[in-house]
Amino acid sequence: MWRYRSWDVPQIPAETPQTQKAITKSGLQHLAPPLPAPGAPCSEPERQIRSTVDWSESATYGEHIWFETNVSGDFCYVGEQYCVAKMLKSVPRRKCAACKIVVHTPCIAQLEKINFRCKPSFRESGSRNVREPTFVRHHWVHRRRQDGKCRHCGKGFQQKFTFHSKEIVAISCSWCKQAYHSKVSCFMLQQIEEPCSLGVHAAVVIPPTWILRARRPQNTLKASKKKKRASFKRKSSKKGPEEGRWKPFIIRPTPSPLMKPLLVFVNPKSGGNQGAKIIQSFLWYLNPRQVFDLSQGGPKEALEMYRKVHNLRILACGGDGTVGWILSTLDQLRLKPPPPVAILPLGTGNDLARTLNWGGGYTDEPVSKILSHVEEGNVVQLDRWDLRAEPNPEAGPEEREEGATDRLPLDVFNNYFSLGFDAHVTLEFHESREANPEKFNSRFRNKMFYAGTAFSDFLMGSSKDLAKHIRVVCDGTDLTPKIQDLKPQCIVFLNIPRYCAGTMPWGHPGEHHDFEPQRHDDGYLEVIGFTMTSLAALQVGGHGERLTQCREVVLTTSKAIPVQVDGEPCKLTASRIRIALRNQATMVQKAKRRSATPLHSDQQPVPEQLRIQVSRVSMHDYDALHYDKEQLKEASVPLGTVVVPGDSDLELCRAHIERLQQEPEGAGAMSPACQKLSAKWCFLDATTASRFYRIDRAQEHLNYVTEIAQDEIYILDPELLGASARPDLQTPTSPLPTSPCSPTPQSLPGDAAPPKGEELVEAAKRNDFCKLQELHRAGGDLMHRDGQSRTLLHHAVSTGSKEVVRYLLDHAPQEILDAVEENGETCLHQAAALGQRTICHYIVEAGASLMKTDQQGDTPRQRAEKAQDTELAAYLENRQHYQMIQREDQETAV
Repeated sequence: MWRYRSWDVPQIPAETPQTQKAITKSGLQHLAPPLPAPGAPCSEPERQIRSTVDWSESATYGEHIWFETNVSGDFCYVGEQYCVAKMLKSVPRRKCAACKIVVHTPCIAQLEKINFRCKPSFRESGSRNVREPTFVRHHWVHRRRQDGKCRHCGKGFQQKFTFHSKEIVAISCSWCKQAYHSKVSCFMLQQIEEPCSLGVHAAVVIPPTWILRARRPQNTLKASKKKKRASFKRKSSKKGPEEGRWKPFIIRPTPSPLMKPLLVFVNPKSGGNQGAKIIQSFLWYLNPRQVFDLSQGGPKEALEMYRKVHNLRILACGGDGTVGWILSTLDQLRLKPPPPVAILPLGTGNDLARTLNWGGGYTDEPVSKILSHVEEGNVVQLDRWDLRAEPNPEAGPEEREEGATDRLPLDVFNNYFSLGFDAHVTLEFHESREANPEKFNSRFRNKMFYAGTAFSDFLMGSSKDLAKHIRVVCDGTDLTPKIQDLKPQCIVFLNIPRYCAGTMPWGHPGEHHDFEPQRHDDGYLEVIGFTMTSLAALQVGGHGERLTQCREVVLTTSKAIPVQVDGEPCKLTASRIRIALRNQATMVQKAKRRSATPLHSDQQPVPEQLRIQVSRVSMHDYDALHYDKEQLKEASVPLGTVVVPGDSDLELCRAHIERLQQEPEGAGAMSPACQKLSAKWCFLDATTASRFYRIDRAQEHLNYVTEIAQDEIYILDPELLGASARPDLQTPTSPLPTSPCSPTPQSLPGDAAPPKGEELVEAAKRNDFCKLQELHRAGGDLMHRDGQSRTLLHHAVSTGSKEVVRYLLDHAPQEILDAVEENGETCLHQAAALGQRTICHYIVEAGASLMKTDQQGDTPRQRAEKAQDTELAAYLENRQHYQMIQREDQETAV
């Protein structure tokens, strides 16, 4: 009988040669009999702890990719017998991004002793591997926690999970994510030999069998062959250094019409820290050797290596600049056919991503669903435009200004080329950030600088004479007289419909009857002029003055003028600029996913009409509960009922929900007691993932109602109070414990008015715990704020009253933890800045967010560092990592 002995190395049945060979080739090598004790000397030299994929010839087969983690408890994957840090405290831990095991950093070397390697990302070449199977084997890993159901018996996994638990509940594969109960009746040795399907994303995963580690050519050649070798070197040198260079890895694909192999390029600098976290998620779902960090050398080498892979697709994770970088590299390599590029937008702006339906920025959509979107997306074309600038021979030397250049920052653009006011503001920001990068460490500061620069530039009128210094000829037609009549302060040559973080400067479809509809693949540019009035109206749905649509532009400037190319600014000397079509890039456009409709909708015809209950969720409840669907459903607030066509998308459904607020009271109308919807509400997907997640408003036309809802549709309203803050939703609780300084319930006057908020504030300021408790018993609102939006908890922290802080944490709604005052500080920011370690501990353990930033862009940890309290900063950093890892572990469920 095969059984587990707690967390010790499990025993297996008596091994036959065939069984032992199967175990060795699987991921369950650690099921083998115990090896020598931890104290035994290791013959191999200590290997480097890597956090990136090793592409050198010394790469180790099955090497883990380690990231720092703060998973609490004494859990270590090597087990008690081999753990060398089990008796120590505060030992750093690391987590493998590819197989999700966690070990103490000193125990990494012990993985060799239990013979546990990560999922292999390549295979060895050579004669001894000729008979190796071409299929991929499972990589089995023990799990203490597992979501879903056992593939064999269909029963769920017991979720008796604590951080100190040693019980193994499941065995799952790091490739296909299949999971079994960790008992012989569900997981049998026969399954070790089965080929792995690579899971639901097999079509985009590059199998490790395609990637071969080549052997370096031997130098033991006979003298008769030296001449041939020298001749070969001469020939290879003519081909260029890249073609004649030996590379340690080669790609030998096995083409299949059903496969769409994917290369993922991530810019970790985009979107704050989003890029770095996204990399870890892709390493888990894909082969680590198809995921590339662009800060480690760019995309060129990876594209060269995979250039012969049939049906290849690319996912660019970053801003529009990252996408342009990859497209320019594809131009240089001249791949035939060029692989289509999809976009995962990080950061802000992302106009190209919006145009191709990828949204304005990544929020919390599961990576698994993103991979499905990339696989199912439609291939479209994108015009790309050449920019050629040369000095204007008619402009004299006196026209050259200090700081001006005669070269454009880019010679090709995908989104737009502009000159005038917007370029001047961008240039001012760019130069200031280059001079003082430490002053531009938060989005709030950046936006404030942009606003200030735009206002000062408006007052100075630096671009008001733009029309006097330019001449524009489009397709042979001189537009200069029309431009001089308009007197624009900005001119934009636009390739895609979106501009300036989602605005539509050409106008919405159907608004421009004198011109052809705007497209990104028609070989035409849209030329638009902006006055200050139309620039201001652009942010509220307006548009500029439509000048023309053309295939070629000749722009002549007679003085130095600020310009920008896809957001890259410079001050260009008097020049003659020619714009012409360069080529068309192949892109992936996110498609409307009828295939993603839940099974309950696929099993029956789509009804003509759907009657669906609409419920609203607060941002606080969403942040706290979106990994627990049942609790979040209970915390939601019913709004009313809508009746929509069975095949309607979310865009149509939004219009019906908005009408709920205008309908008279009756069937379907919004309850009079409900707070009105804010302008920022969005839909939540409640069906296609193990948790709720937000849907970008720009992508609502891509999702059907039946894709995200069953009997009830959920929406997220960031301005709605949480359930704990609404008295009508609070459940009756037991009476508060009495204290010597508090009156009994009978002593309270029955008809007395509730205490004023100012009394509560004064009690908190004076550290008068008895008075505060008395006022609360008399009906005082613990969520009261003063004129500076400071809560009672802010005041209690400022006075250092631990007793009042504990009382507020125990009795005030949860919203008080992350409530911010006018300067953006939470109570945790304040406590960290004052070095109040005990109070910080109280607030953190109550569930406050450690990722929130104030108006300076600082987290509580950074406030503690500025206060030079290193111990408090270390504690807050530890808990901040724990919060991040907890969310990540809940998503991957391992």
